[in-house]
Amino acid sequence: MELKVKLIPYTLHFKRPTGTSRGVYHDHKIWYVVISSMSDPEHWGIGECAPLHDLSCDYDEQYAQRLESFCKQLKETGQLDKEVLRPYPSILFGLETAMLHYQKKSFKLWDTPYSNGEEGIPINGLIWMGEYKFMLEQIEAKMQQGFQCIKLKIGAINFEDELKLLQYIRKHFSSKDITLRVDANGAFSPNDAVDKLKRLADLDLHSIEQPIRTGQWDEMAKLVKETPLPIALDEELIGVNQPEEKKKLLQAINPQYIILKPTLHGGISGATEWIELAKEMNIDWWITSALESNIGLNAIAQWCATFKNPLPQGLGTGGLYTNNIDLPLEIKKDCLWFNSNEVHFSLNDIL
Repeated sequence: MELKVKLIPYTLHFKRPTGTSRGVYHDHKIWYVVISSMSDPEHWGIGECAPLHDLSCDYDEQYAQRLESFCKQLKETGQLDKEVLRPYPSILFGLETAMLHYQKKSFKLWDTPYSNGEEGIPINGLIWMGEYKFMLEQIEAKMQQGFQCIKLKIGAINFEDELKLLQYIRKHFSSKDITLRVDANGAFSPNDAVDKLKRLADLDLHSIEQPIRTGQWDEMAKLVKETPLPIALDEELIGVNQPEEKKKLLQAINPQYIILKPTLHGGISGATEWIELAKEMNIDWWITSALESNIGLNAIAQWCATFKNPLPQGLGTGGLYTNNIDLPLEIKKDCLWFNSNEVHFSLNDIL
């Protein structure tokens, strides 16, 4: 297979500074990988490598050079060596989805009711960190949109204020009306985590992501046994790329949920491994995007739809950027929809 592989650096600009547990994002540098046929330039596929510089296990100052090297290898061999790429999940995700697009010759990467535009994927409405007033405005907007599951990132402001935000929702909507998730991003200490989890559980929440920082397997396992509130692992999975290590982590902590982001957790193939292991151990899961543009989001959503997981998924970052790629991804009420008949994307859009 004779291929051409081209890298296109691209910088996504946030509509407003976006707060996370690790600071504030103003923009997001990514790389598009375009694979095309040497004999037919009209036959091409595109993928997205979108590492988060303060979170991805494969991001460092040599990232661009490493990505170029793997692209050169793909061009020379025509094959993707997923085992060699295991330690580099964001690169693996970009290359494997570019190859999938190339092989399918379409942005419809899997044949599912979602990819055919017949069904939407239920998603949670995400509330970004910020001042109390800003977070309250987001909550009111999501409720007006009709979201039945809302996720709040907590840990950035005073815990009592965060409780007030959750109490505000519960004052207007019971757990039968709106499911509430929170993501602590490791903000709690092992010493105060149980007390905080009890106070959060009083508000009838669905789950909490990563209550304490990563790498404390014994403390996390203890917390999982004691918690009145189901715990989901997210950042804890980052950098755990070998199957035996994945199994070891899940056996040691035995969480109620794990959350899979292909860009962070092993690409499509590595995240699928996590799901298979979780199923074997009766651990529930859902899938989330990680600030990708619509190129990456489209691939994640279509892969997600193959599992028919009834839980609300964490998809839908398209509205965050001023210069996102135009693909027919649309949020209607609380579901993400795709219309393959309305794809008008051209490579000139990113050149």
